[in-house]
Amino acid sequence: MAGLHSTSLASILKQTFVATVCLLHTFCLAAGVDSGIDYIDTSFENASPLYWETDPNGVVHIYLNYEQERASVNRATLHWHFRLEGRKGAEVTVVLNNFDNIWNGRPGSPIKDNTISHISEDGRRWKVVRGEKIAGNRFRLKLKLRTGSLYVARVEPYRLSDLETLKRRISTHKEVAVKTIGRTVQGRELEIIRVGRIDAPHRVLLRARAHPWEAGGNWVIQGLIERLLEGDSDAQKWLDTYCLYVMPMANKDGVARGGHRFNLHGMDLNRKWDAAPDPSLSPENHALERWLTSMITAGLRPDLAIDLHNDSGGNLHISRPDIDLGQYLAAMKRLEAMLRKHTWFTEGSTGGNFRNPGSFGEGLLERFGITACVLELHANRIAGLDDYPTAANWKLFGAELAEAFYGCFKHEDLQ
Repeated sequence: MAGLHSTSLASILKQTFVATVCLLHTFCLAAGVDSGIDYIDTSFENASPLYWETDPNGVVHIYLNYEQERASVNRATLHWHFRLEGRKGAEVTVVLNNFDNIWNGRPGSPIKDNTISHISEDGRRWKVVRGEKIAGNRFRLKLKLRTGSLYVARVEPYRLSDLETLKRRISTHKEVAVKTIGRTVQGRELEIIRVGRIDAPHRVLLRARAHPWEAGGNWVIQGLIERLLEGDSDAQKWLDTYCLYVMPMANKDGVARGGHRFNLHGMDLNRKWDAAPDPSLSPENHALERWLTSMITAGLRPDLAIDLHNDSGGNLHISRPDIDLGQYLAAMKRLEAMLRKHTWFTEGSTGGNFRNPGSFGEGLLERFGITACVLELHANRIAGLDDYPTAANWKLFGAELAEAFYGCFKHEDLQ
């Protein structure tokens, strides 16, 4: 037995030595390769938590940090936003790793063959670049550091500072009121922005950024608010018909920290709406429900509520819980028709016996009798424009929503 033990120990030590030598050799090779990158900066708002290394071929590998859902095996990486710093004019290859997500207890990946990314030299003017899904569920980008610095992001970013800029710009308008309704896990103020008269015949509630990476909803909301405040005859017509209420950024902590899906207590803010939110774990949802209850008590129940998201499908999610759905489905049919008629929306809606249990749309429908749904904004392609999703295109959709909502309430011809 002693001889066997000695042989096994010697074998283990030899294998460890060989592995260590190989590892050191790899690092030495990588250190001698010019990747073109000196540093990856994540010091700014909405930047992604990550770590990175360079392989012997000069390829820069970025490893995004997974987020975990509370009391669940689910985990997610959906967002990337960082700044490459390096040699001016360098052509670099970046490979993003850690997309082995788990959702509803099953493996899934947020990247597809048509996944895109955005780049900017100043963090403000962005353009689309195509990436490539490669073996190992990884995403490869080939980029050029024209000025020696380049921001890279999953979608065109909309940060807390962008929201604050919008609020300052509109806060003195006679049609606008901003009300604080609660605070996030980290104490950031949560607001409802009202555009229009409280006594308008109808009310629309929009929410964005329940999931931090999904910036499209913020651009849509900004486009809609700006259009409603233009002061022309159409804007007056719309504001005579409905009042808009907006929770512009539900998961502010996640947006600030470059998060993916969950709040800082591991809660998905688009789930568990089938019961009253836990104020300690989901203060963001608790604040919205408290405000919503006060509106209903005051006789101001929203006529339509939409939760704005991003994904790779772009559908209108129409839930079908086991309740009387006649009036709801008729309203959803009208909404989809108005979206198709007045906006660039063409993707379509979920049918059959589609359920989205605990989601914003299904929860508000079942518990409060509100005509509510989830609208996903395609993060890779806008079929109706044959173009990429950009801030400008999402703002256009927001501006077009003004007439679409009017058509819903004025019972415009569906044809």
